[in-house]
Parts: sequence; C-alpha cells; structure tokens
Amino acid sequence: MKRILARSADASVIERSLREPEDFAQIFDRYYDAIHGYASRRLGPTAADDVAAETFLIAFDRRDAYDLSRPDARPWLYGIASNLIARHHRAEARQYRALARTGPDGPSEGPEDRAAARLDASAARGPLADALADLAGGERDVLLLVAWAQLSMQEVAEALDLPAGTVRSRLHRARRRVRAALPEAIEEAV
Repeated sequence: MKRILARSADASVIERSLREPEDFAQIFDRYYDAIHGYASRRLGPTAADDVAAETFLIAFDRRDAYDLSRPDARPWLYGIASNLIARHHRAEARQYRALARTGPDGPSEGPEDRAAARLDASAARGPLADALADLAGGERDVLLLVAWAQLSMQEVAEALDLPAGTVRSRLHRARRRVRAALPEAIEEAV
C-alpha cells in the first residue's frame, strides 16, 4: 500500500520540484536503487553507476516536460535509462557473450534442493546469455523491462514510447527466441 501511495505522489513531487528543485530528491530516493539495479543487470556495476546517475540528471533537467497526468514516474525513468543503455548496447552484448563462455558454477553447500536449483540455473546461464545477446535491441529492452524491472506491458510502452501492440509483439518474439535457444529441460521452466 505504501508503494502505491508513493507512486501516486510522483507527479505532484515532480510538479513541486519545478518551484523547489530540492524536492526532486524524493524521486531519486524512491527509484535510484531500482534504476541502478536494472542498469547493473544490463551493463554491469561500473556502467550502471554512470547510467543511473545520468538517468536522474536527465530526468531532473527534463522534469518540466514530465506528463503530470501520469502519477507513476517509474516508466518515465526506465525509458530514460533504456535510452542510455542503448548507447551501451555493444558493451551489453559483449557482457552476455562473456557470461555465456563462463562455465557453470560448482555445487553450493546447503540443502539438496537448493544445490540442485543452483546447478539448473548455472546450466541455463550460458544459453540464456547467448540468447539475450542475439536478440535485437528493441526486443531485449522489452523483455528485460518486463522480466527485470517488472514493468507491465503498458508501462513498457510508456517507457519506450511505443504502441502497446508493438510491445506485445516484441515481447512475444523475444520470449519465443529465448525459449528456442534454451535446452529442452530449461525451456519448460521459462
């Protein structure tokens, strides 16, 4: 409930920050960790620091153009971050290819179920990273905004400034390509 209330107040915070710029810090405080985490998963921790910082710098600079009819600033912020990540696309593809080349981790200590789950995830890591690297940038953006940022398709459409139908078709194609690239045993879990 608290998160819903916080998100519903985003537009009013941004509007207020036009008169009192320091109020924009509330948006930064609410969403920095999520934006940084998303960028980190896409590009690695070093590039994520830069992307997250630049996302909020751009958002602050463009806050006067924010559509105040949208109470939730998350899609707007993820859209800015996605545009910045697109600049790092080649580095992202290299990261996925490097991840695909790494071997699966050895078994971890702990209960048998946890060890088996970790081995299954390790076995999927390489093929999944290859599949992500091979996706077209637009498909990868849609898939990862849904999977990692947990945005709805409507929020992804807002974030990327795309029609909802385009988001649905890109997500469908991305999921189909990722499933096709994964071994049969893993495919069933996707």
